[in-house]
Amino acid sequence: MGKLKMKRPIAKGEHVTWQDSYSTGIKVIDDQHKELLNFVNEIFNHVSGDEEEERLWFNDAIQLAIQYVKEHFATEEKYMRVTKFPGYAEHKQSHHKFTLTILKTVKEFEAGNRLVLKKFAYFLKDWVLSHVAVMDRQYSDYFRKIATRKADGKLTITPQDIKR
Repeated sequence: MGKLKMKRPIAKGEHVTWQDSYSTGIKVIDDQHKELLNFVNEIFNHVSGDEEEERLWFNDAIQLAIQYVKEHFATEEKYMRVTKFPGYAEHKQSHHKFTLTILKTVKEFEAGNRLVLKKFAYFLKDWVLSHVAVMDRQYSDYFRKIATRKADGKLTITPQDIKR
C-alpha cells in the first residue's frame, strides 16, 4: 500500500505525533498507523477558514483516504483472523462503525452540506489515537503473547504460534 499523497499543505504544523507507545510491534501496521496520523495532520494543515478551498482539498483527499483506511482495516483484520484473536468481532465492529461515520460525512459533503474541516480533523484525531492506544493495544498484547522470539530478539508469529 502506497503512502497517502496530498497536495502541498496550506499551513505547516504537526498536530499528532507518533509515539513509540502506539506501536503494535508489527511493522506493516505501525507504518500504516503513521500514515493515518500523517493524514490527520494534513487535514489540520488544510484548515484555512476558506470554505471553498477546504471543500476542494477535501474532495480530492477523502476518496484516497477511504481506500487507505479500508486497506488498513483489512490488514489488521487479516492478522487477527489468522491468529484467532479473541477480540476480533468487537474490533471488526469498531472498524465498521468508523467506516459508516466517514461514509456518512462524505455523503453529507457530496449532498452540499457545509463541511467543517476542523471538526472533522478533531474527530479523526480522537478516533485514531483512541483506537490505536486502546483497541489496537489489545491485539498487540495478544500477538506478543503468542509470538516466537527469533535469535535476533525480534518477535515473529509463525504457523506454529497460530496453532496454539
